[in-house]
Amino acid sequence: MDLDFLVVGAGVAGLRAAIELSQAGTVLVVAKDTLRESSSEYAQGGIAVALNDDDEVELHEQDTLYAGDGLCDPVAVHTLVEEGPGAITQLIEWGAEFDREGARLSFTREAAHSRNRILHSHGDSTGREIARTLYRKAASLPNIRFQSYAATTDLLTTESGEIAGAIVYDEARRSLTEIHARAVLLATGGLGRVYLDTTNPDVATGDGVAMAYRAGAEISNIEFVQFHPTALHVEGAPRFLLSEALRGEGAVLINSLGERFMPRYHEMGDLAPRDVVSRAVTAELRRTGSPHVFLDLTSRDPAFIRERFPRIYQTCLNYGIDIATQAAPVRPAAHYAMGGVRTDLDGRTKLKRLFAAGEVACTGVHGANRLASNSLLEGVVFGARAGIAMRETHIPASPPGARKPALFPQIDEPEVRAIASTGCGILRDSEGLTQAIEQLRFKDVIELEEPTLKHYEVRSLHTVTLLIAHCALWREESRGGHYRTDFPQKSTAFAHASVVSVNAPVA
Repeated sequence: MDLDFLVVGAGVAGLRAAIELSQAGTVLVVAKDTLRESSSEYAQGGIAVALNDDDEVELHEQDTLYAGDGLCDPVAVHTLVEEGPGAITQLIEWGAEFDREGARLSFTREAAHSRNRILHSHGDSTGREIARTLYRKAASLPNIRFQSYAATTDLLTTESGEIAGAIVYDEARRSLTEIHARAVLLATGGLGRVYLDTTNPDVATGDGVAMAYRAGAEISNIEFVQFHPTALHVEGAPRFLLSEALRGEGAVLINSLGERFMPRYHEMGDLAPRDVVSRAVTAELRRTGSPHVFLDLTSRDPAFIRERFPRIYQTCLNYGIDIATQAAPVRPAAHYAMGGVRTDLDGRTKLKRLFAAGEVACTGVHGANRLASNSLLEGVVFGARAGIAMRETHIPASPPGARKPALFPQIDEPEVRAIASTGCGILRDSEGLTQAIEQLRFKDVIELEEPTLKHYEVRSLHTVTLLIAHCALWREESRGGHYRTDFPQKSTAFAHASVVSVNAPVA
């Protein structure tokens, strides 16, 4: 199959890029599952933007830099917050419906924000509304086509190392198809399925990072994984995210002894940054021996809770928890990757004709810890920028070189995820990280005649876990979402991004 542009992923970043690309040629958007199954769909908390009367772009910028704990790229942060208001205004023009108080947009506050600047849609379905708006816009453009249940497994490279397209796997037919394109955008989302406890959908197996790494792209800050402190913890239930907006509206964390504990850990109490709250919850679980703590919003009126958080309320109710009248059992779960495929501010990677945007990319905008509700804004802003930059790729790439056989590690998914959870979780140390590397490094690899989608996903999980472990072992300090119990302090020696590629060790 030959076309102009290939977009891998149908979330906010991929759709926003596709809209820009449609002006310059044919675009194919491929999704591993349905077109609706992306991390964007699960984003409840909202989208942060400095549009409120008492807010300023500079304040949003300061809050983002503070949360990033010294590792943000200041230019990337400025770009995000400066272009954010225009991006939101455009979404509204395209039909996005954000919650309002009368005719005015309604803004709320979340952890580590100094102003009320979080927009929501239908209370707790913001990502779904933005994705719906962008899909409707993209589907109206004649140059854009969509293909679901098409899992991208590898990038096609030319003899000179340029990207010439990708290989897509159709599980129903057990077939591989080469798609040739003059530029490829990775918008594959996150890697949360590396861990046993995660709020991410099943498709978030780190495929984009893994295939970019194998092709020779640089991977940056991959050791920084954000664990959301409040995922529903009920036996037999998925680790459903209980949005930070709950704490923004007055919910408090209580341990199994009935004590409010966050004021002991941070001056902002329950509204402290996510990494602080996740570590505090983990400490309380170890101290009390309980499998979970509780998130309590019962101080608010039940009618308000049902109206403000309809999706969260109903989901919890489905699992026997009425958050209007009882506290919900919660514990941390892997939620977001601050690192990923290293790009510039226009989505360009080290490899010619390969671009990345959204959670799979690392522009440096999040540093060591993402500020709440900046992820959807990142997808919209940098997805558009990547699409505009890709339009400049006019000449098709040379034909790809000979395809190398795909090799698969002899390990199953539960084993990889258990290794990652034990060695690369919220609290890390040299012993655990070294053990994780040794457990994964020497796994035999084999060539399979008829690999399944699961084989490809486990290969991605294996690669990404090794990258996280290597980079976390190298970073002998604690900063943001990365915490080393053997190096609990920040160090100026590591006040820069990590960078690793298949041709160069982490540095």
